[in-house]
Amino acid sequence: MHAPDAQSGLTSNAASATRTDARPLPLAGEGWGGGTPASLTDTPLLAVENLGKSFTLHLQGGLSLPVVAAVSFTVEAGECVALGGPSGAGKSSILKMVYGNYRVDQGSVQVADAGALVEVAGADPRLMLRLRRARIGYVSQFLRVIPRVSALDVVAAPLRAEGVDAETAKARAGALLARLNLPERLWGLPPATFSGGEQQRVNVARGFIGSQPLLLLDEPTASLDAANRAVVIDLIHEKKAQGCGLLGIFHDAETRDAVADRVVDVTRFSA
Repeated sequence: MHAPDAQSGLTSNAASATRTDARPLPLAGEGWGGGTPASLTDTPLLAVENLGKSFTLHLQGGLSLPVVAAVSFTVEAGECVALGGPSGAGKSSILKMVYGNYRVDQGSVQVADAGALVEVAGADPRLMLRLRRARIGYVSQFLRVIPRVSALDVVAAPLRAEGVDAETAKARAGALLARLNLPERLWGLPPATFSGGEQQRVNVARGFIGSQPLLLLDEPTASLDAANRAVVIDLIHEKKAQGCGLLGIFHDAETRDAVADRVVDVTRFSA
């Protein structure tokens, strides 16, 4: 039995609508692409099929609030797929279902693992934790970390979880924080004391430092100035060149146009 979603007063019901035309919207001049590969030699890093989500509002007499229905797309190695659409269309909900933070009411979310596709929807918590350590990275909108842990240790933590020694992990963390223009005098302080933009740079560094082949980005540049947005754009291109697949939300059209290979129009999946 699934646990309730991590939102006050909300639990999940099966989505109430079904669509048959749910495919990625390509960028201008491109073909449709995507689709589920026929063989494991073409296994995508992420395959989402017929995904549906709704919330139950218990304080409103059990009212069911549909979010998305029949969401289907793939993310391949070396590409960045952007989720497009207005606020409230369900983009963040899709990311959270892929990461296992939201219960999946309908459909499938599969992540490549050891040459096969592993189901995330309904996954055992221990499997989900392993997938997050080894397969799925996540840059959320807001930094949530243990209090009183230094920024340097926060960023180095994913490498330590991969077995990298402390000295090497901290050196790489420091190099990434320097690249994101976070002053070295702040590295030993807990990020809770930082400004919004400084926290976001720590968040980005923590997400990008790991070696997971699939990286989820929820507005990674929302609190950044132009100089640091440019750094994040460079980091995304570097991840793509390394064969990482990225699924992101970018309300900044300039950033989205600079990094996205395809755009999935989430309004196509309105429930």
